[in-house]
Amino acid sequence: MARRRGVWVVTGSLFERIADAVYNTSSVINPAGEVVCRYRKMFPFLPFEEGVASGDQFVAFDVPEVGRFGCTICYDIWFPEVCRTLATMGAEVILRPTLTDTIDRDMELMIVKAMAAINQVYIVDVNGLEGGGNGRSLIVDPEGLVLHQSGEGQELISVELDLERAALVRRNGFKSLGQTLKSFRDRKVEFDLYKSRAYGADYLASLGPLQKPAR
Repeated sequence: MARRRGVWVVTGSLFERIADAVYNTSSVINPAGEVVCRYRKMFPFLPFEEGVASGDQFVAFDVPEVGRFGCTICYDIWFPEVCRTLATMGAEVILRPTLTDTIDRDMELMIVKAMAAINQVYIVDVNGLEGGGNGRSLIVDPEGLVLHQSGEGQELISVELDLERAALVRRNGFKSLGQTLKSFRDRKVEFDLYKSRAYGADYLASLGPLQKPAR
C-alpha cells in the first residue's frame, strides 16, 4: 500500500514473535514499500497485556526533506523518559498508535498534552475503535495546544504539521518562556535513579508484585 500510494506508513502495533518472545511492534514503511525500522513497545500494559516482552531500543527515523519522527506505543506515554529520550534524539514529531478502551483515556489525553509541552514536540495519538479502542484520537502541537480532537466514531484525520514550529518553540521557549530542552542539556545534576536499579529499590519493592487487582 505504501509503494502503491507513494506514502510513508506507520502501522498500528502487531504481535511479532522473535524466538521465544512475543513483542508488541509497530513498523515504519517508506514509499518504496521497505520496512525502515520496527519499534517494539518498551512498556507492555502489565499485568493485563500478558505474555508480551519488553523492547529495549528507542526508534527515531527521518523522512527526507520533512523531519524526524519518534515511535512509541500506547502505555509508553505514561513513562516520561520515553518521550524525553526521543526528543533528545531530535524527534520533532512523536507517533503513538494506541488501543485504549479503558476508563483512563481522559488521563492519557492529559499526559499527551503535557509530554508535548514538556518536550516541545508534536504528538500524534491515534486510538483505535471497536476491536479494543474507544477513539478520541488527539494531535497536539509543541506547546501542548490541541490541533485536533476526534470523537468516538471512525474518522479520517488530515492535519498539516509545521515542523518549523517545533524548531521555533525549542529555540525561543514555551510561549517565549521555558526553553526546557536547553535547560535539560545544560543541567548540573545527574539522575542517580537511572545509574543503578538499587536506587530506591527498597521502597519500590515495598509496592508488591505487578498483579491484577482483586475484589
